[in-house]
Amino acid sequence: MFLVILIISDTGFGAMRVFMTLLMVFWALVSLEGVISHGVQPLSRIAIHKTVFAIDNDAYIKASPSVLGNKEQNKEWVTLEYSNPRPSNDDWIGVFSPANFSSSTCLPENPRVGPPFLCSAPIKYQFANYTTWKYKNTGKGVLRFQLINQRSDFSFGLFSGGVSNPKLVALSNTVAFANPNAPVYPRLAQGKTWNEMTVTWTSGYGISEAEPFVEWGPKGEEQKRSPAATLTFNRKSMCGSPARTVGWRDPGFIHTGFLKELWPNSVYTYKLGHKLFNGTYIWTQTYQFKASPYPGQNSLQRVVIFGDMGKDEYDGSNEYNNFQRGSLNTSKQLINDLKNIDIVFHIGDICYANGYVSQWDQFTSQIEPIASSVPYMIASGNHERDWPDTGSFYGNMDSGGECGVLAETMFFVPAENRAKFWYSTDYGMFRFCIADTEHDWREGSEQYIFIEHCLASVDRQKQPWLIFLAHRVLGYSSTAYYTNLGSFSEPMGRDDLQKLWQKYKVDIAMYGHVHSYERTCPVYQNICTSKERKFYKRSLNGTIHVVAGGGGASLSEFSTIQPNWSIYRDFDYGFVKLTAFDHSNLLFEYKKSRDGKVYDSFRISRDYRDILACTVDSCPSMNMASSLAYRGRF
Repeated sequence: MFLVILIISDTGFGAMRVFMTLLMVFWALVSLEGVISHGVQPLSRIAIHKTVFAIDNDAYIKASPSVLGNKEQNKEWVTLEYSNPRPSNDDWIGVFSPANFSSSTCLPENPRVGPPFLCSAPIKYQFANYTTWKYKNTGKGVLRFQLINQRSDFSFGLFSGGVSNPKLVALSNTVAFANPNAPVYPRLAQGKTWNEMTVTWTSGYGISEAEPFVEWGPKGEEQKRSPAATLTFNRKSMCGSPARTVGWRDPGFIHTGFLKELWPNSVYTYKLGHKLFNGTYIWTQTYQFKASPYPGQNSLQRVVIFGDMGKDEYDGSNEYNNFQRGSLNTSKQLINDLKNIDIVFHIGDICYANGYVSQWDQFTSQIEPIASSVPYMIASGNHERDWPDTGSFYGNMDSGGECGVLAETMFFVPAENRAKFWYSTDYGMFRFCIADTEHDWREGSEQYIFIEHCLASVDRQKQPWLIFLAHRVLGYSSTAYYTNLGSFSEPMGRDDLQKLWQKYKVDIAMYGHVHSYERTCPVYQNICTSKERKFYKRSLNGTIHVVAGGGGASLSEFSTIQPNWSIYRDFDYGFVKLTAFDHSNLLFEYKKSRDGKVYDSFRISRDYRDILACTVDSCPSMNMASSLAYRGRF
């Protein structure tokens, strides 16, 4: 493309044509970004529109057990036995829920007037020879799927023709959980005040069937009940396909309880309940969490941050087998170290459902051991929000038609308006300012005003650790994609924001979007403000920028160019952990997901006066004392 630009620049209209060509190239890159760096949603590989029903009476597929969750568990393994008299290595088995996926389920948004009669994608799939390598020779196989409670029954279809020309040759018996409506997958989040915790969960009970509530209280003491709010959405809430067509699945009901007036750092227990109108109670198990410290409270505080984790399947389902290999490892490391974690930030690209609604249940199931125990705060990414003509800053189709609805409903954040996914939250000695890169952040925008207020309003004597979080890289990244753009960040990313980071002395700015790890020196306007790499004393004089997008999705290549400000890069899966020991000492650690070991780290040690000290562009050019001295000269 650039060779063409050089050639046409010699014509009479060269300058204008160069500009227009560059503009077209830029927006092409932006619109294709999801394809370039984020892989393909594996369920989208199935050509649903080509599917035909070709039932073979000599083929079969049997599932057992047929009733799941008899001990009130929300996940269970199902064993399939199957046979195809004309086997092939591209035969596959799809898991469908609801179990009935015939033409009667085709709605006006996705009409079928004749064959094919398949109107919805499976919730996951696996090839028939996955665990039976002789399948092509024998036509017989055995396969195990792990199912989670998703408010409906399940069936399994055996398909020939591969995923590009699917032909349904056999359909299994129906499998269902004993109570498909049961409350599941609690996820904690900080409330709008420091002493409020929210808990969100999913169930099949609408407000016309049952009253949702949380029973909670200090551990070992009397418990009380708080009512929960209930939200849901329908197919018409989606902005496009596949979310509105083959990817649609009823999301059930999302409930949120608000636990208020908590004592700082105290341990509370809770369980979720639904009171049916016949007087019956439905309960979950009992969980526990530790309340947040008071803003400024001097105690040990540990924070985990990463982006772009996505989800994977314990049963090896093909759905994400080659796309998000690190996701389970990241989850396992956090679960194993949960006693040493106080709060988690997942900064965008949450589960990569990309319009396949069933994936949100599977993601919340995967993170349940984490999110039910510590606040699980999220940020909005391109795969949650972006869709043309819906108000997103980028006009691509990365959300698969979700346009933010799923993320904004499935998770609570203390934003004034969850459709505008920027917010602040305090955790003891930390102030976190979370931006929404899928909405305009430039100077003069509503979000820019919020960002400046968030940074300016913190009392650094009480909360010395000021952290800026966002999904897309607004600061610095030497990944191949950003290097090729020539900006080393989102175009326009730091044009307006860097003066805020510098003015308010942001310690660390952290991003996802790029699926790897990178740390900069303290930097301002592309120049390192410190030669130190491991132990920072006194003022940083700039902001350390960190890309922590290696949570689980397929890795992003670095450029062969490593700028001077880039001091550590890692092409691997991992996450960041911040530990505040007190008001003067902070430890930063980068850990790999495969072993949980520390591969990069640094410390900051300083006093409050170091934060007050002026650096380049961080103080007014003239204060009162200097003004009086200046006047005294005349």
